Amino acid sequence: MSISNESHLPGGVEAHRESAEYLHKRQLKRGTAGWVLVAGLGVSYVVSGDYSGWNFGLAQGGFGGLAIAVVVIAVMYFCLVLGMSELSASLPAAGGGYTFARRALGPWGGFATGTAILIEYSIAPAAIATFIGAYVESLNIFGIKDGWWVYLAVYAIFIGIHLAGVGEALKVMFGITAVALVGLVIFAIAALTKFDAGNFTDIPATHAAGASSFLPFGFIGIWAAIPFAIWFFLAIEGVTLAAEETENPEKNMPKGITTAMVILIITCAIVLILATGAGGALLVSGSGSPLVDSLGSGVAAKLVNYIGLAGLIASFFSVIYAYSRQLFALSRAGYLPTVLSVTNRRKAPTLALIVPGVIGFLLSMSGKGDILLNVAVCAAAISYVLMMVSHIVLRRREPDMTRPYRTPGGTITTGVALVIALVAVVATFLVDVVAALCCVGAIAVFMLYFALYSRHHLVANSPDEEFAALAEAEKELE
Repeated sequence: MSISNESHLPGGVEAHRESAEYLHKRQLKRGTAGWVLVAGLGVSYVVSGDYSGWNFGLAQGGFGGLAIAVVVIAVMYFCLVLGMSELSASLPAAGGGYTFARRALGPWGGFATGTAILIEYSIAPAAIATFIGAYVESLNIFGIKDGWWVYLAVYAIFIGIHLAGVGEALKVMFGITAVALVGLVIFAIAALTKFDAGNFTDIPATHAAGASSFLPFGFIGIWAAIPFAIWFFLAIEGVTLAAEETENPEKNMPKGITTAMVILIITCAIVLILATGAGGALLVSGSGSPLVDSLGSGVAAKLVNYIGLAGLIASFFSVIYAYSRQLFALSRAGYLPTVLSVTNRRKAPTLALIVPGVIGFLLSMSGKGDILLNVAVCAAAISYVLMMVSHIVLRRREPDMTRPYRTPGGTITTGVALVIALVAVVATFLVDVVAALCCVGAIAVFMLYFALYSRHHLVANSPDEEFAALAEAEKELE
């Protein structure tokens, strides 16, 4: 691998070295988070999924179909997290999944992975914003009935906090997440008083193959419920995007992300069982605020409604962090316009925060939270496939790579996640082919930009490209 100013890489890709000033303008604040903040970030990414979104899976598979789908998807995510713990400890950079895939699959595979992740994180806040609007309207706060005011306010306020710096942002996020978890405890106590196991099966059985009171939509309902089961855990992989800003990432990243996953499995089980058992699968399946509606009226419902906003805001807030870091990494390396990665005096990437925020706000104006959810889930599933392939490739191609943390079970573990992720990709087409095609189309547009322009303008001395260059140099020495 040449270390001259110009480099020619496989696949018709060209890179050049930028000045020290270029990288100085594109620095993040390092050593900001310990493992507790990392775990809090992981929970905050996902906790909104407990408050809304998952329940649409009841309309696809009934309680039985969604419950089975949740178990399968929980296995996938747990295996995924173990694989990503190894990768983030070995390659601690702001690119997360893009960094891993760049090392394993080359520039084309790396950019495809980064693009899928960027779409996931740019679309997810738009979906969450519509759920925040539903909670605000149900509370009749300030008499708001038109959601777009809410969407505009949350984007403006929380992008503003992120622009103030990552340390301040993560501390605010941690506090909001703690409130959201307290809300789930309050919900669980209140729901137990209304729990009736008969509510699990109040959706009438159809004539589909395998249909029963437990599986009202038959076996196909399990598959159709998978995208909504993913919403219980969607975006936890974004924890790896904080590696560059984490203190001692070799230890803190694996510990933080696995702790977050354990917490989320517990909250998922509580919400799925108690919300459906208290309110009934039929009622909850179409609700914009399922935890509130499952409790009916009363003080507990009102309290959970207010706290539910904290849960939705926590995820909204943290996913903004995720999309900004993914866009920052892709821009810094030259895959996307480099102006998007310039950081302000507080070391926050200004345009990487604002540009996807504007796009997300415009998408949220549609009010189609369920469709936006499906686009985000499709992009996430595609990224999971590519990241797990990356883990397997690196284990086999680079067995001697420094690995401060090693995935228990090795490639068998990530192989399980890979197979389930492939099933999830197909399931997104089953549930909403238009949303899935929109996702694939968006990825295709990004790849076309790469093919026509950015593959000739990569930055060879960006951290993610240097990880890959080091591997190539070692191969040449061998």
